[in-house]
Amino acid sequence: MSRTRVTLADVARASGVSSTTASLVLSGRGAELRISGAVQERVRSAAAELAYRPNIVSIGLRKGTTRTLGLVSDTVATSQLAGDMIKGAIEAARDHGFMLFIGETEGDPEIEVALLEAMHDRQVDGIILTSMFTRTRSVPELLDRVPTVLLNMLAAEPTAAPAVVPDEVDAGRAAARLLLEAGHREIHLIGAGPTPDDVPPDTVAGVERLAGIREVLGAAGLEPASAHLCQDWLPPQGWQATRDLLDRHPHPRALICFNDRLAFGAYQALQESGLAIPDDVSVVSFDDYPMAEWLRPGLSSFAIPHEQLGRRAVELLIEVVRDGPGTVPAAVHRYPLPLHARGSVAARR
Repeated sequence: MSRTRVTLADVARASGVSSTTASLVLSGRGAELRISGAVQERVRSAAAELAYRPNIVSIGLRKGTTRTLGLVSDTVATSQLAGDMIKGAIEAARDHGFMLFIGETEGDPEIEVALLEAMHDRQVDGIILTSMFTRTRSVPELLDRVPTVLLNMLAAEPTAAPAVVPDEVDAGRAAARLLLEAGHREIHLIGAGPTPDDVPPDTVAGVERLAGIREVLGAAGLEPASAHLCQDWLPPQGWQATRDLLDRHPHPRALICFNDRLAFGAYQALQESGLAIPDDVSVVSFDDYPMAEWLRPGLSSFAIPHEQLGRRAVELLIEVVRDGPGTVPAAVHRYPLPLHARGSVAARR
């Protein structure tokens, strides 16, 4: 059974005052405009009895804001890996008194345009455009009309929209440094390398992680001991790349896998060859996939800070909405990947 919304006119009628008086009382301006305490109490009591709630959309439109934000993603909303990104965005919006509408495109450009137009038609105050995997892409022209923040993506062309991404370069540095500090000098790469051009297409993470690794190794006077480019970063490719590595280097001492799924395959290949982790081979990886802690030994992995990324994207967008376009620099905001150290790295003996 449908329920008719209680209006301001209903409250005014129940308390025996005009709609203007009821509005002034319920907006907190009764005392300022010298409305008697008795009248104010009568209006508030009527509003409570009728369970009156103000029409936020109507109020927002009068003030030039709807207190709503839109988030348009490819597959991030339903992916296990990035659920915390949505959680962080929703919580930040709620903390600031905004409602967050979420739409998912599954990578279809036509659906993306339709979602962006629908959110624009509904007069959301701003839009977050996001991706499951960090990537570079063109920003739709439609977003020139509304405050925008890019989440987990970089703009292919100059844009006024700030971007929020994980700091993959620094994570690559930290992975190489972790193994060097454990005494390893021969470090093999699974997933990308050895040169900056040896990366799968459309992978920002691959390019940036490799850059960080090469920077730290170079500063130590080293090159990767070997590198195995994988077009797909999945367990079967990690297994095959590690098997190929073992054919050439039967006793590797340290591996950097470019994501955890590659590392899962590497674990299998190493164990099939009778090599123990970490006694024979140290392994470090990225992403901190949920299965990483269930491996034996647990996989040391740099975690993408999904919740912090989602939260920061909303906070930046609210700044743009509040202060106006151009007040927040179109900068790239990078967040560090914390290391979840487990049992897969040991000092070289």
